[in-house]
Amino acid sequence: MLHEPAEVEHKEDESTAFKTRLGLILLAIYGAIYLAFIVINVATPKTMGTIVVGGLNLAIIYGFGLIVVALILAIAYNWACTRHEKSFEKEDEA
Repeated sequence: MLHEPAEVEHKEDESTAFKTRLGLILLAIYGAIYLAFIVINVATPKTMGTIVVGGLNLAIIYGFGLIVVALILAIAYNWACTRHEKSFEKEDEA
């Protein structure tokens, strides 16, 4: 009895270019938002102490906003990539 690795057929991922381009676009968007956060902190740090909502200052709101935006962008990326991959599956079936 031979214990060799199972033969697995690997198909080329036809959506790699789309995924890469989308990932870089979303990274640029997030990077711009994060850069604005850094610029505010460096240029006018007292601005981050401004009370915005419910007794929370801008630094807290902006920080949590960065986390939420990252999560939204990740979900959007996953949704778009899945949709794009499924379009290739439909073409293969036809």
